[in-house]
Amino acid sequence: MHLQETICIWVRDPKVQKEDWHSYLDYEICIHTNSMCFTRKNSRVRRRFREFVWLRQRLQSNAVLIDLPELPSKTPFFNISNAQTVEQRIRGLQEFLNKVVQCPLLLSDSRLHLFLQTQLTPEEMEACVSARPHTRWLKLSTNLPNQTGGFPEEEEEQTSCNVTPESSSVLAYPNDASLLRGCKPSAEQGEAWTTALAPSPSK
Repeated sequence: MHLQETICIWVRDPKVQKEDWHSYLDYEICIHTNSMCFTRKNSRVRRRFREFVWLRQRLQSNAVLIDLPELPSKTPFFNISNAQTVEQRIRGLQEFLNKVVQCPLLLSDSRLHLFLQTQLTPEEMEACVSARPHTRWLKLSTNLPNQTGGFPEEEEEQTSCNVTPESSSVLAYPNDASLLRGCKPSAEQGEAWTTALAPSPSK
């Protein structure tokens, strides 16, 4: 019996971060999957809005014939204290990622995997992708803290999305070059993929 591949992805837990003289929000991205395109089946990272903007620009530049989904609009006076506004942005970011991972061509882009499953900066991700030998990626990854994403290893093969991480500050980092594994799905595999959008874990 063929096990249908699923990608459970959600955005949650906005947190205020300080940068010089201003504050901004970042968001936790949780992934739970059995897809062959992901080496790490469970992961959690944190990303800010401008990193989503960077990701969309890079994906579009590598897939010019694809109509990429839109990000939630960026307002010049975004109020990080307004719960309704923040929730709307979270919903929009989640819908964006949900649509992106449904496209086999976009799913084969290594920048997407680095964005979703490492805490590398955009500059470091570009360095990884442009490096011809994988030694630059190995150098970057070995300098990262060796932390786990908080998901038990024995649950990696499960397809349920009912994970309830209690500590949203724990981040997932790769410790080898396996994340850059090429994934060039066939048309038949692309049609078989299903993306399940998991609801935010109840507190």
